Amino acid sequence: MENSTNLSPLLLAFIETTLFGFLIGLEWHSYRRASQRDLGFGTTRTFTLLAIFGLALIIIDPTFIAYGVGLVVVGSLLALEYWKRLQTQDNHLLGPLIALIAYTLGPLSLHGPLWLPLLFVIVLLLLLGDKPGIRRFSDAFHHDEARTLVKFFIMAGVILPLLPNREIAPFISVTWYQVWLAVIVVSAISYLSYLAQTYFFPARGVLLTGVLGGLYSSTAATVVLGKRAHGSGAEETRIIGASIVLATMMMYLRLWALILALGHTVTATRLAVPFSILIGASALVVWLMLQKKSTKIAPKAEDLPQHPLEFSTALLFAFLFVLFAIITHFVVQKFGANGLHVFSFMVGFTDIDPFVLSLLDGKFHVSEGALEAAIIMASGSNNLLKAGYAVGLSRNPVLYLSAGWLALTFLLSVAWAQLILR
Repeated sequence: MENSTNLSPLLLAFIETTLFGFLIGLEWHSYRRASQRDLGFGTTRTFTLLAIFGLALIIIDPTFIAYGVGLVVVGSLLALEYWKRLQTQDNHLLGPLIALIAYTLGPLSLHGPLWLPLLFVIVLLLLLGDKPGIRRFSDAFHHDEARTLVKFFIMAGVILPLLPNREIAPFISVTWYQVWLAVIVVSAISYLSYLAQTYFFPARGVLLTGVLGGLYSSTAATVVLGKRAHGSGAEETRIIGASIVLATMMMYLRLWALILALGHTVTATRLAVPFSILIGASALVVWLMLQKKSTKIAPKAEDLPQHPLEFSTALLFAFLFVLFAIITHFVVQKFGANGLHVFSFMVGFTDIDPFVLSLLDGKFHVSEGALEAAIIMASGSNNLLKAGYAVGLSRNPVLYLSAGWLALTFLLSVAWAQLILR
């Protein structure tokens, strides 16, 4: 057990075990009272003493033989108690399972770091304390989500370790491992956003749609919100406009997080200033747009996100990653930094994530400033595309302010990129 005090490790283990066992007992007692039914085994004192009993056995016999015998005895008694309850058609197994967890607190406290038994207790308290929330989540859980998780585990735990960490081709300085790692990181961020939208905020408002949608895809969020603004009233459209700006704010946060997560700390540091300025200015625009008092706007059916974890989508991302790496190589080789600057503007009208990541993972003969300028230019031209979507899909003059701000961020990005390249 790790500790930085002068107290005896045995004393610390005893205090931890007793305290954690007592907390589990309190929560179980509260859970039984809230259930308003007899759930059988377990009181606060029982769980506390059971935890102390496990610690005592491991201290008496460090070889774990006595502890194993005790586990068999405790397990047998719990099985007998459960069997007796089955005779009354009461088949709740929760009490015996929690008792076994309490029995393990002693060895965890004595031989593990403090955070390990603490983590056990925290998870247990959360599971017992939020039964209604867990029940709602279980009821809302789609039957195909398990297959989705399997897909992600295959992508991250099976395919990634098998890929060689060597360059794809002599003229492509990106490895197979880097390509698929980028796919996994982007998919993970998109999947977390999807889960948040689907399960934790099912009745989200328009502003939350912009925030979470921006983490998934700011372009897709702008398309959805732009369609919704068509035919909407002035008040709802004003909130939709603020949501579109929020989605672009989250795009900058997502890009910066991707760059940092893949280990490009130098580039992330250099981009922190321009991205912070654009995020801060966008936040001010949102604040000004929301100054008028408004009521919450309920979401419509088309706001529901599309599932991001599909192998076809992952393969398309990987293909674009390699394609952009190839094109960037030849553009830089033939036209230098100026060619990269023009190409990054063109890429902004497509999916910029694979371009940005291939740009960072490749070894192109341009300065760090040229790479930074290319990323800023691509994100800026992507904002210009979203401005066009907002105006064209909504055909609502109220949304012109948001579209104008997105167009202005493009001009600011061009100015910043030119300043870097000088």
